[in-house]
Amino acid sequence: MAKVKVGLVQMSCVQDKQQNLEKAIKEVRNAAEKGAQVICLQELFTSLYFCDVEDYENFNLAESIPGPSTEALSEVAKELNVVIIASLFEKRTEGLYHNTTAVIDADGTYLGKYRKMHIPDDPAFYEKFYFTPGDLGYKVFQTKYAKIGVLICWDQWYPEASRITSLMGAEILFYPTAIGWASTQDDETNEEQYGAWQTIQRSHAVANGVHVVSVNRVGYEQNGAMKFWGGSFVANPHGKLMYLASHEEEETTVVEIDTKQTDYYRTHWPFLRDRRIDSYQPITKRYIDED
Repeated sequence: MAKVKVGLVQMSCVQDKQQNLEKAIKEVRNAAEKGAQVICLQELFTSLYFCDVEDYENFNLAESIPGPSTEALSEVAKELNVVIIASLFEKRTEGLYHNTTAVIDADGTYLGKYRKMHIPDDPAFYEKFYFTPGDLGYKVFQTKYAKIGVLICWDQWYPEASRITSLMGAEILFYPTAIGWASTQDDETNEEQYGAWQTIQRSHAVANGVHVVSVNRVGYEQNGAMKFWGGSFVANPHGKLMYLASHEEEETTVVEIDTKQTDYYRTHWPFLRDRRIDSYQPITKRYIDED
């Protein structure tokens, strides 16, 4: 299918895991009613963003994948004939956890998972305490409606991740995300941070000639200390914004994407054709020292 309607669910979360899951399912239904065929939920949507602290109790939020959440979402996907992209806290085995996104096809089939490759460790984003880096490599999933690539939040900052996923045939790149700013930061700093976040992802659309869909959470958490900035968006293969969510509101939106635009943009702006793959070996080094 060339034209695909993608649904973005930008929502706030509460402490109760079941309540968040039920809210997400409600918004999946809302998106489906608006015509969505592929619906992306935000990063770690079944809980508050717990990585603001290093607390062993938070490991109790994790679950197996496939598991309870994917089973519930599979039923909904089959009923509504939609693809669901679901970011979850995965318990792989005792003492081994990942930040993982499951992909469920429109017939309810679990297609597989992508484990977040790049793990941050910043103030209020202590993800290395919880998550083992992904070991499945980059992934694409052939769904009923499109071949999609899924990356997760901190992966957004790495052109290598989007490039490899695109080279694997992804027609659309999806980024479930949980990112915000401290409530005490000034407006200029916030604007600069959000601008960098949006710009780097739009650049992935341009460099690879594919649509990019980024879905972020919204609202205050950490007792008001952190404001998740929302701002979910869709960019076309030339980086043009097709949709931009607010920084304040919960939004469930559907945007129609024409994946055939990839051929047009890659033909008229042949960045993919002109890549000098014979010259890129140094990229595998941590740093290129003189000696």
